[in-house]
Amino acid sequence: MGDLSTFERYYQLADGLIEQSSKEELAQCARLLALNLAHYQTLHGEIPLDQMIAAFGGSEPDETQLKLLSYGMENFIGILGNVMSGLGEQKH
Repeated sequence: MGDLSTFERYYQLADGLIEQSSKEELAQCARLLALNLAHYQTLHGEIPLDQMIAAFGGSEPDETQLKLLSYGMENFIGILGNVMSGLGEQKH
């Protein structure tokens, strides 16, 4: 899963979902991703954002970075897709 084509496919899919989503859906997705990050941080400690940004500032990401980028896009797509489909909403 550490290849550039996988990441590019996820990125294109994410762009398509972003175009189709409303501002409210994007906001809900951001909230859920923030919750996921907070959960991770409580279990494993804070992620040093400045180091993360520096690691991806280079020209071509290595295999480890590509895996991380792909997993990140996969999480984003999954959460935004669920928000857009209404998964988890209360039904009356």
